[in-house]
Amino acid sequence: MIQFVNVSKNFGRQVVISEANFAIHDGERVGFVGPNGAGKSTLLEMLSGHQQPDHGEVNFPGSQRLGYVRQQLNAHAITTSLLDYTEDAVPELHEVCNDLNTIEARLADEILDDATQQRLLKRHGELQTQYEHLGGYEPSNRAEATLSGLGFREKRFGDPFNSFSGGWQIRAELARVLVSQPDILVLDEPTNYLDVPAVEWLSDYLKGYPGTLLLVSHDRFLLNTLTTVTLEVMGGHVTRYPGNYEQYRQNRVARHEQLMAQKRNLDRKKEQLERFIDRFRYQATKAAQAQSRQKQLDKLEEIEVQSIVDHAPTIRLPEPPRSGDEVLRLENIGYSYDGVNDVISHCELRLERGEHAAFVGLNGMGKTTLLRLMASKFTPKYGRVVIGSNVLPGYQSQDYAETMDPDATIYETAKSYANERSEADIRDLLASFGFYGEVLEKKVQVLSGGEKVRLGLARLLLKPLNFLLLDEPTTHLDIHAREALQEALAKYTGTIALVSHDIEFVRGVANSIYAMEPGKITKYYGGYDYYHQKMAEAKAALQEAQAQPQKNKPQPKQAQQLQSSQSEAKAAQQPPKHNYKDLKRAESQLRQTFGKLRRPYEADVAAAENKIAELEAEQQSIYEKLNNPSNDANTDFAALNKRLAEINQESENETWKWEEASTALEKLNQEFQERLDNLAKES
Repeated sequence: MIQFVNVSKNFGRQVVISEANFAIHDGERVGFVGPNGAGKSTLLEMLSGHQQPDHGEVNFPGSQRLGYVRQQLNAHAITTSLLDYTEDAVPELHEVCNDLNTIEARLADEILDDATQQRLLKRHGELQTQYEHLGGYEPSNRAEATLSGLGFREKRFGDPFNSFSGGWQIRAELARVLVSQPDILVLDEPTNYLDVPAVEWLSDYLKGYPGTLLLVSHDRFLLNTLTTVTLEVMGGHVTRYPGNYEQYRQNRVARHEQLMAQKRNLDRKKEQLERFIDRFRYQATKAAQAQSRQKQLDKLEEIEVQSIVDHAPTIRLPEPPRSGDEVLRLENIGYSYDGVNDVISHCELRLERGEHAAFVGLNGMGKTTLLRLMASKFTPKYGRVVIGSNVLPGYQSQDYAETMDPDATIYETAKSYANERSEADIRDLLASFGFYGEVLEKKVQVLSGGEKVRLGLARLLLKPLNFLLLDEPTTHLDIHAREALQEALAKYTGTIALVSHDIEFVRGVANSIYAMEPGKITKYYGGYDYYHQKMAEAKAALQEAQAQPQKNKPQPKQAQQLQSSQSEAKAAQQPPKHNYKDLKRAESQLRQTFGKLRRPYEADVAAAENKIAELEAEQQSIYEKLNNPSNDANTDFAALNKRLAEINQESENETWKWEEASTALEKLNQEFQERLDNLAKES
């Protein structure tokens, strides 16, 4: 069991952690959440021994091995190959191997008495068991599988470790720690340098990890998928909640409301005691009772309620001007950095008005390059980029912060990008991104990463844009800022081309997915879940085909029949050719069919929303009674608090019903849109 006992840590005058007391039990999967700078990484640094607490103790069993992957690594000058470095993950293996060799040499070369021989054989068996437990018999296979899963190409396994960039070195360090199979796995922002496929692989891998997992991450996908306990780090305090991130969000609101009710009751009781004491303290007949009340007052403990307002400011995007139906078309596009090897080759794609497209794939597939080609930042080697009618693009790159003058203020930075806008317009838009009042005079150089992202977007949107090209917009954003940006972009009626490794962010914003693989781009006419489903089906089909016995391999005639069947199946997937009347008739029939399918789910959504509204109104009424107890001397606080708990449970049930119906409705809408698009292609 890991224990933090009265742990405090200060940096100068800043109190980061104050009297933290919590325990993590063996086998628990714990997510650490909280604003940037709250002390999440500091807790992990103290656990790993890289920092020491100012007060208190941090303990975990010395017999357990701890594997720790930090956000940043010191520059590695390691010249061994990537594969050798990853395999050499468990120093204890060398000791065990040397002891085994020593015992085997003695057994082979020396004449030993029976007692000594039995003792050595017993020790040899124990060492073999330990060697197997440490993974000594399969380090190479495990290392290769882990490196491949995290995106390394096999042809680079033999390259020196120090030949890789810092981001890829962190990936290799992650692979090395995973290969070591520690008893306690500590990961600090492990997805910072991972693409979507690598994040998915890591999630699947860690689902089967048997030890204790400690995870600091702003990636809601990992937190929801992997954790069963959440530790909130905020205001110097560490609070434990059961469940993953989504469950923590719900429980946190309920806990805050409960603490507020308890604090109001306590404050009311204290006020009553203080009134009695002040009134009768100096009356001889009541002095004893006043002293008794004073003792009761002294025993009452304060209830500390932290502010729950820790979310980022709501981002309000202006309504974009309308563009033509076709926003962008790439015709046989190719691009090369060295003039020889194409990063993008023979690419064809078309973006339509209102499409929110996310480009996913392994690092190195050219996602950022493609975005720069769309934004006309790069000139294609061949082919052409066609921008649609009335399209006003705006591009935000990963290195957008470098384009801002560090000595300029927030207001000056925004004004320099849109001189034609009035001061009132600029201040209004900046306010919608959380910049107002004296904050506008802050210089760019003192802004946090999240504030720079918001300023970059605000600056971008000061111009009337209807096509946003965003490259990793969530970098440096904490969870709450990511959620605010996600909500704003999901409501944006313009067109978006997006590159992001944050799966939840992609899931919440994108309505189409472009999967980039070597030499090709495949479009999926649906959101991330639809894309993930199709990828899983393709993987299952491939595994099934590979599992077929070799003897069932089709002979020439069978192969011809199979090819014919596949061609027929492929043709069946293509929508038939239609003339205009047939097309409109088919569209009408499609709308009627899906309309009937949608109605029951729409009714369920409406019913759940009405019920939730009723419960919220009742909840507000109870809060008003609790806040104004003087209005009714007979207020039953216990009954009101009990009803609040019942309302929370009922709201949770109705929310679950709403989510089920909404999810089903969303899937129907995606399928309907996909079929409608297929019909339109043939018009």
